[in-house]
Amino acid sequence: MSGSGSAVPPSANLQGIFLMTVTGAMFACLDTTAKFLGQYLPPIEVAWVRFVTHVIFVAILLRLWHNPVVIKTRRPMLQILRGVFMFSTTTLNFAALQYLQLAEAVSIMFAAPLLVTALAGPLLGEHVGPRRWTAVVIGFCGVLVITQPGFEKLHIGVILSLLSMVALAGYTLMTRYLGATETTQGLIFYSGAVGAVGLAPLALPQLQWPEGWLVPLLLATGAFGGFGHFLLIKAHKIATASTLAPFIYTQMLWMILFGYLVFGDVPGPATLIGASIVVGSGLYLLHREHRLRRMGRL
Repeated sequence: MSGSGSAVPPSANLQGIFLMTVTGAMFACLDTTAKFLGQYLPPIEVAWVRFVTHVIFVAILLRLWHNPVVIKTRRPMLQILRGVFMFSTTTLNFAALQYLQLAEAVSIMFAAPLLVTALAGPLLGEHVGPRRWTAVVIGFCGVLVITQPGFEKLHIGVILSLLSMVALAGYTLMTRYLGATETTQGLIFYSGAVGAVGLAPLALPQLQWPEGWLVPLLLATGAFGGFGHFLLIKAHKIATASTLAPFIYTQMLWMILFGYLVFGDVPGPATLIGASIVVGSGLYLLHREHRLRRMGRL
């Protein structure tokens, strides 16, 4: 990962921003494809195939048969735990997408960094000051605007999406914790391998042979996920994290666009207002953490 912004030429940061924007598009394509496939196949089957093809795609991309040592892990049990968080958030999200618009689901998922900030203190020993706590509280108010609990019965899709968001926060915390000792190649490989193995006992009994025209879409899920993670790593190798972080929110724009083009969905006012609050809080947290790091206090 790149170091300080002053050591990185502007052209590298621009390339990184471009890669980050494409990363958001890849993840939006993954969710759009999963939501579409869920009309024909069980979501857990879609999730399992996504991880199987992810592993195959990453193995080819990294040419693991020539250099398997790049995925050697020092902490296999923690890699497995991280993988469990990964396939949990993916499966729950794919299930939630059968009930929610793409924009609604991604708005809730974007609250995961807020939960990570809240949990980083007790779990990772990171100090969280009053300003960041305020941003976390405001961000979760944005989630309440989106989900609107109390105005009507809490929808099963909202519950699934909230659980997916919690699992994503666990995955992010484990990634942050393991990042100091594990290779990026190992992190991207095991996030797929654990899902491929762990979901098999649940997915295989429900397996439905897809119609021929659905097979390319099923295979595309792994390519979208694997390539998205690859671009994410590539972007962070050539540009600074503080420069790139805000641009992951471009995924929201892709989700709104694909939701309209593929499903004819138009986000309601509550979704747009709540999403703005969540994204605004997330951007403030990114700004605050970057400033604290420059001051040597984080």
